[in-house]
Amino acid sequence: MKFQSILQSRYGGIVIFSFIFLTISFLVRSILLITDIQNVDLNLVRFIQIYAFGLFYDLVAISYFIIPFVFYLLVVPDKIFNSTTHRWISYIFFIISIGILVFSGIGEWFFWEEFSVRYNFIAVDYLVYTHEVISNIQESYPMPIIIMGMLLLSATIFALVKKHFDKVINSKSKFTSRLTTSLILWALPLIAFLSINKSSAEISENTYSNELAHNGIYQIFSAFRNNELDYKSFYQSIDDKKAFTNLRKLITTPNSKFISDDIFDVRRKITYAGEDKKYNVMMITVESLSGSFFTRFGRLDNITPNLDTIAQQSLFFTNFYATGTRTVRGMEALALSLPPTPGYSIVKRPNNEGMFTFGNVLKSKGYETNFIYAGNGYFDNMNYFFGNSGYNIVDKKDFKEEEITFENAWGVCDEDLFAKASQVADKAYKKGKPFHNFIMTTSNHRPYTYPEGKIDIPSHTGRKGAVKYTDYAIAKFLREAKKHAWFKNTIFVIVADHCASSAGKTSLPVEKYHIPLLIYAPEIIEPKEINTLASQIDFAPTILGLLNMDYTSKFFGKDILLDEPNRALIGTYQKIGLLRDGKLTVQLPTKRTESYLLVDKEQKANQLDNNELKDAITYYQTASYLFHHKGFNFSD
Repeated sequence: MKFQSILQSRYGGIVIFSFIFLTISFLVRSILLITDIQNVDLNLVRFIQIYAFGLFYDLVAISYFIIPFVFYLLVVPDKIFNSTTHRWISYIFFIISIGILVFSGIGEWFFWEEFSVRYNFIAVDYLVYTHEVISNIQESYPMPIIIMGMLLLSATIFALVKKHFDKVINSKSKFTSRLTTSLILWALPLIAFLSINKSSAEISENTYSNELAHNGIYQIFSAFRNNELDYKSFYQSIDDKKAFTNLRKLITTPNSKFISDDIFDVRRKITYAGEDKKYNVMMITVESLSGSFFTRFGRLDNITPNLDTIAQQSLFFTNFYATGTRTVRGMEALALSLPPTPGYSIVKRPNNEGMFTFGNVLKSKGYETNFIYAGNGYFDNMNYFFGNSGYNIVDKKDFKEEEITFENAWGVCDEDLFAKASQVADKAYKKGKPFHNFIMTTSNHRPYTYPEGKIDIPSHTGRKGAVKYTDYAIAKFLREAKKHAWFKNTIFVIVADHCASSAGKTSLPVEKYHIPLLIYAPEIIEPKEINTLASQIDFAPTILGLLNMDYTSKFFGKDILLDEPNRALIGTYQKIGLLRDGKLTVQLPTKRTESYLLVDKEQKANQLDNNELKDAITYYQTASYLFHHKGFNFSD
C-alpha cells in the first residue's frame, strides 16, 4: 500500500497524529538541548545518538499512545465512521489529542527547568496528587497565558491538517483488513513492553545526554511500570548467605552484639555505659536544603546567615549526604536507617506497616513520637507510613484557622509549622513524657512564596528567598523555644531531606547529594565540626548514641560519633551507589556497574574495584531482602 493511500485510509488519522507527535517531540528535544547545551557532552556522534535514540523512543511512545484508538478504528463500522456526527466527534477528540501533546511538550520544559530530567517518578506523583500540583502550578506560572497559547497552537496545528483528516473520515474499509492492521499496530507496543526499558538509551555517562535521548511520555509509562525493581532481576547479586555474612562485618560496631546466629537476622544489642538520657529530640527536616547554600561550603550571597551561626554552636557534620533526591527518600533514610532500595521509596510502597523506625524505638522507651507536616500528609503516603510505624500524625488538618498566618499550595509557612511543633511539645511536657517531633517543612519549594516583610527578598521571586525565609523561621523557632521549660533538655536536629537540585553530568553527581546536618543543644552538647563521611542512614544511630540509649537495632547506619561510617549510600530510583574512600561505585538496572574517582569535585571514570562492588551489592541486596521478607519489622 502506497503512503498516499495509507494517509487517506481509516488509519490515516494515526499517521497524521504520529507526524504531529514526532514534530513536537523533535522541537521539545531541541529546546531542552539548547537550554543545557553546556552540560551535554556534545559532539557529532553524540548529536546523532541523541536524535536517533530519541526518534526510536518517540515511536515507542506513539505505539503505546494509540492502543485505544486502534481498538476504536477496528470496531466502528463504515456507516458510523463516515457520518457527519462522527466527523465532528472525531474533530473534538483529535483536537484534544493534539492538545495533550502540546500540553505535554510545554510541561516538559517546565519539568526540565526544575529537575533537569524528562518526565519520571515525580511526574507520576504529579498526576496522582492533583490538588497540590495544580495549586502549585497556578501559584508558580502565568497559567491563563500558557493555556491560551496552548489552545491557539493546538487549533493552528489542527487547521493545517484538517483537509487530510477529512479524507480519512470519508475512507471505506473492510473488517478483515482493519483487523490485520490493528494486530500489527498492537504488536508494536507489546514487543516494546517486553524488550525495552529506560536503560536501553544509556548512550553516555553524561546524564543530560541520556535524558535527551528519551521521550517524556514513554518515561511516564515506564515509571508506572517500574515503581519497584526486583533487586536480583535487575542488578548484579551474590549468594544471599554471602551477602548477609558480609553485611555483619559492615554494620558491626564496638558496642554491638548480634542476638542470633541466624545469618539473616540483623538484630544487634546496642549498649552504652551509664543510664539512658531522656532528652527530647526535635528534628527539623528542611525541604531541599543543599549544603551549597551555606557560607561554610563557599556560598557568597549570605542566604543562610542564621544557620551559619547555629552551625558554629552545634555539632556540625560537614561531610553528610542524602540517600536520594526526593522528600520520601530522605524520610525513609532518617526514619528507617536503610539504603535507598530501587524503585519507589518504602514510604510509598504497600506492606510498609509496623517497620523498625527511629520513632518505634523511642516509643518503646516511653517517648511520645509525632510526625508534624506543613501540608496534607496523604501526599506521598506520608501519613499512612508514619501513622503505622510508631508516630502520631499532625498535619494541616490539625491547624486551627487562627493558627495559619500564611499558606501556599504545599502547606502552611514554616513559622506556623514551628509554632504547632512547640504546641505539640508543650502537651507532651505537661504529661511528663519525653518527646520526638519529626517536623517536615515545605516553604523552600516552588512557588517559593512566604510571608512578606520577614526577610529582605520579596516573596515569589525564587529559591534564594525561600531558603532565606526558612533560615529566618528556624532562628525564630529556636529563640522562641528557649522560653519553654523543655528547651534545656531538648536536642534540636536540622537536616535536609535532599538537595535543591539533582541534575549532573554523571549517573550520580555526588555534589548533588551533599546536605548539612546540625545537632544543636547548647545545654547538652559542646559545639564541634565533624568531617566524617556519613549519610542519612546514620542519623538515627547517632541520635540514639547521644541519648546514651541501649536498644535492639536493625539499623544499617552507625553512630557517627562512636564508629565513623566513612561511606555514604546514594541513589535515584534506578541507579544506586556506594561512596567510599574517594570512589563511587554505581549499579545500574542492567546488571551493569560504573566506577568513578572523585578528584576536586569532578567524577572521572575509574577501574572497578571488586571489594567496593561486593560491599555495594551487599548493602542493597540485603536491604531489599529484609523488606520483602518482613525482616525489618519492629515486632520481630
